[in-house]
Amino acid sequence: MMDILMYLFETYIHSDVELLMDQDELSEELLRAGFHQDDIYKALSWLEKLAALQETDKTPYIDHSTQQSMRIFTEQEMMQMDIECRGFLIYLEQIKVLSGDTREMVIDRIMELDTNDFNLDDLKWIILMVLFNAPGNETAYSQMEELLYGAEDGYIH
Repeated sequence: MMDILMYLFETYIHSDVELLMDQDELSEELLRAGFHQDDIYKALSWLEKLAALQETDKTPYIDHSTQQSMRIFTEQEMMQMDIECRGFLIYLEQIKVLSGDTREMVIDRIMELDTNDFNLDDLKWIILMVLFNAPGNETAYSQMEELLYGAEDGYIH
């Protein structure tokens, strides 16, 4: 599923091609690209839920407060994200690339992934997708892109 999400993100977000097709057309294109139907369905459903996160009435855990808080990860979250991923999320929040709201959106999307092999590179893609789709986060998206693509040797310190 991550391969499909990354394919869609690179194909439609980082190109001049506009995503004007409906889900059936998009499914057909993904099938022609060699992806499996079940994975396509899961990826499109994942993207729909990402879009729904923009509606605050559908995301009751987002409070938009300015208070500093400490995020305690659940056992399931710790099983899905290793310490490197959790540390990276905290780091991005400390440098103001992620807010508490966008952090929770990222975690929500990670927990919906159908994978047991989630890693830091996958996390970076999810963060980019969330920031791109969350209105008002254009600066954070640009900062994240700069962190990812502007870092020497691919390492962020």
